[in-house]
Amino acid sequence: MLLKRGLFGVIILVSAILSGGCKKSELLYAGRFTKGDEKGLYVFEFNKRNGSLKLKFREDVGPSPSFFCFSRDRNLLYVINEVMEFRGNFGGGLTTLRLNNAGGMQFKKLNEMVVPYAGPCHISLSADGGHLLIANYPNGSVVIVKLNKDGVPEKITDTILYVKEEPDRSHAHMIKHDPAGKFVYVADLGLDRVLSYRLDTLQGKLVENENGAALLPEGSGPRHFVFNANGSVMYLINELGSTITVFNVDKNSGTLDTVQTVKTISEDYIENNYCAEIALGKDGRFLYGSNRGENTIVVFRVLPDGKLELAGRVPCGGNWPRNFVIHPEGKFLIVGNQKSGDISVFRINQKTGLPEGPVTKTEMPDVAFLTFRVPFLGRLRTYAID
Repeated sequence: MLLKRGLFGVIILVSAILSGGCKKSELLYAGRFTKGDEKGLYVFEFNKRNGSLKLKFREDVGPSPSFFCFSRDRNLLYVINEVMEFRGNFGGGLTTLRLNNAGGMQFKKLNEMVVPYAGPCHISLSADGGHLLIANYPNGSVVIVKLNKDGVPEKITDTILYVKEEPDRSHAHMIKHDPAGKFVYVADLGLDRVLSYRLDTLQGKLVENENGAALLPEGSGPRHFVFNANGSVMYLINELGSTITVFNVDKNSGTLDTVQTVKTISEDYIENNYCAEIALGKDGRFLYGSNRGENTIVVFRVLPDGKLELAGRVPCGGNWPRNFVIHPEGKFLIVGNQKSGDISVFRINQKTGLPEGPVTKTEMPDVAFLTFRVPFLGRLRTYAID
């Protein structure tokens, strides 16, 4: 198995060392929210046999790098700086780094760009590999950035501010293509909806689909979503409602049809709770979500029709599990607990799907994001919209 690695600030990122599958350790890149001159990028060595973490170094990659994604060849890292002012200008930040594949612990800053409307909280690479898709939380909006032939951000080609009169009513929290690369979806936490678009890759513009808004009950607060392998089902975690909504996806039109909603917290938990991350296990048999407040990881079995059945809940190993990532081999679940300032590593029971542990914990203040740098296995997809 060939895996690679990556790196970024305000996020936690796990990356596999570029080498044969016999390697027992990989690199975990971690990002955090920062204050003053604090360094936002932590790089850990992750032992995939026992789950231990060893800090290798910390770096400054700009203020509060809270999310990032890789280029298709995994040699560039695109970091969003979740701030309201970047380099003296109103807006968030987009910082691009080139990774050193020889060791994975060196990088070169290629450029910086101000993100309109400020407060970016999510970034993803378009299906054609030529654009970045960015969601801004405070003033609900999305931004499309064109990349040049070398993969470096070149210019902003599209922006959408959802409520111009009251921009803080909308809170775009995630933007990403479906697995087929045909439709782009936006989760709007403030307006309780998921929007669907097509991306015109020639113009770099989003084109909204007809009947392209899936509405959720008021106060749901849709945050993040994930698709099953063939893109026929979307699982959406709702931050404010402490629920997961299951949608059937129409692959021709991109429309979403609600088929199930399940609670993420136990019936006897009565305190405030705010869901955060959602992910499917490696083989798609189990779905995982994080509860900030109850401080648990909830696990559901995925049934043959895509619906969910509760498998259990386990303590997250700390306080405020903002993010988690599942190791590419499917054996470990790594949780970033923001308020307790630590990373908890769990071994996944392959029969029950439940995380067991934590088997190890490591200090990391204000953790924001976790991910693995894995090779791209899909196809380039380009769509021009008439």
